[in-house]
Amino acid sequence: MNKKLQHLESGDRIEFPVIHDQRGNLSFVEGGEHIPFDIKRAYYLYDVPGGAERGGHAHYELEQVVIAMSGSFDLIIDDGHDKKRIHLNRSNYGIYIKDMVWREMDNFSSGSVCMVLASNKYSAKDYIRDYEQFLLEAKKRV
Repeated sequence: MNKKLQHLESGDRIEFPVIHDQRGNLSFVEGGEHIPFDIKRAYYLYDVPGGAERGGHAHYELEQVVIAMSGSFDLIIDDGHDKKRIHLNRSNYGIYIKDMVWREMDNFSSGSVCMVLASNKYSAKDYIRDYEQFLLEAKKRV
């Protein structure tokens, strides 16, 4: 694994390589090279209605990188002690989210697309969907 990836914290911005071309730019992401895990799942959110919120959960084990592929939105992350709001609007960087971090997304622009790269396949057991339960679990890990 790329050594500088070993020290990433939730909310850290990861810049992806960009190949500039007059016909359009190209960026790419390789698991273990540009992000600190092998990609086991990718999913994307689109056609999010104005005023809608997404997320509202944490994961026991899952790590993620969130990317604004098109348009913009805000990512709110909360580790149980500190809360950050991060505006995403470029497709050549992503925001890293560790396990046990509450995440919410809002302020989606029209036509926005949010891509999420995940360290594991979907598992309903890995989700914490109640904020108070999350705070209890987060305190156990300190």
